Amino acid sequence: MNKQKTVLFACGTGIATSTVVAHAVEDALKERGIRINTRQCKATEVASNIDDVDLVVSTAQLPKDLGKPSITTLAFLTGIGKTDVLDQIEAALRD
Repeated sequence: MNKQKTVLFACGTGIATSTVVAHAVEDALKERGIRINTRQCKATEVASNIDDVDLVVSTAQLPKDLGKPSITTLAFLTGIGKTDVLDQIEAALRD
């Protein structure tokens, strides 16, 4: 993976939850040797912020046809299934 990827993190307000998840994912991927650019927005703003991102990670439901890979998860808030979701994120970024 040569080019640094950009991940858009979304939640209901675009502030609290997406910040927690963005930091958790960024730190976990760094441990796996992957550096990412992070951006945040409200779930309702994803469609208008998606043009130059490689992946969307959201804690809120997203529209189905975004045209980009997306993962909706609460794993980084609950701790349940976090490794599986990190594997999915890594796979999406390596494609």
